[in-house]
Amino acid sequence: MKRLKKVSFDGLDLSCQMGRVHLDNPVLTAAGTSGHGAELADYFDISLLGAVVTKSVAIFSTPGNPAPRLAPLSVGMLNSVGLQGDGIKDWLDTDLPALKRAGAKIICSIWGRTVEDFAEAMKILSTAKKDILAAEVNVSCPNVEDAGKLFAYSPSKTGEIAGAVKDFDVPFFIKLSPAASDLVKVAGAALENGAQGLVLVNTMPAMAIDIYERKPKLGAVSGGLSGRALHPVALKAVYDCRKAFPDASIIGVGGIGHGKDAIAMMMAGANAVEVGTATFANPKAPINVLREIGQFCFEEGLQKLSDIVGVAFSD
Repeated sequence: MKRLKKVSFDGLDLSCQMGRVHLDNPVLTAAGTSGHGAELADYFDISLLGAVVTKSVAIFSTPGNPAPRLAPLSVGMLNSVGLQGDGIKDWLDTDLPALKRAGAKIICSIWGRTVEDFAEAMKILSTAKKDILAAEVNVSCPNVEDAGKLFAYSPSKTGEIAGAVKDFDVPFFIKLSPAASDLVKVAGAALENGAQGLVLVNTMPAMAIDIYERKPKLGAVSGGLSGRALHPVALKAVYDCRKAFPDASIIGVGGIGHGKDAIAMMMAGANAVEVGTATFANPKAPINVLREIGQFCFEEGLQKLSDIVGVAFSD
């Protein structure tokens, strides 16, 4: 298998500055779509990406949801993996060294079942802060303190989590759900309580039925919708939050499979983007998106990619 080693954009500035976090280019992987990230090194040089976002890890291990966990759809994919993993200490011992050997810039995704879980995960992660760019705080996960609702549905809980993790000197972005009744209000709570920026968006709750087996296609019945169908939803979330928070740092994710999808997300207001579900079909998708962004810039005569961020607001 041929491994892609180089991306050249002479004279083109693809850099991205989001608060304390500097990226050489705006293309990241999305949490949970390429294992812990180093797996993609078999296909291309992952040091060429802006960053690799790891699978979400917690202070505890979790077995995940019952199989089947994935259901391909004509418009994307459903997943109910259930944040399976061996915990953040195992990640620090096993997966972080592999990413470092591959030369990756690293953003570690963390999650928890309680506010205290998030705080403890960030405390542990801070012991390796010299090795990572930032943390992605996934509040779009079950909240056992409130009848199984998501933290990301609640401005107060989201703000509480941001406040609980902000004192460990690790820049962090809050990952939010598009299913929140007032996403902008939740986003505001995250930013007001110390978040470096926003990751918009996580998957949408959804399900599929096997009409021949006469049962849900997922072992957990429902799961998260990602891929092409999510792209217009993510675009609106990014647009709405950029309009509400003109100076915020925003990472757009959802249905990005090609450079034109990433360009649209940036024009809606994203500073950077994550490539997720497309990687299942093509492990080279993230690096291909980066190449296609560069090609678009050359064709349009752009010298600085950041100049297109939020241009959809222009008259």
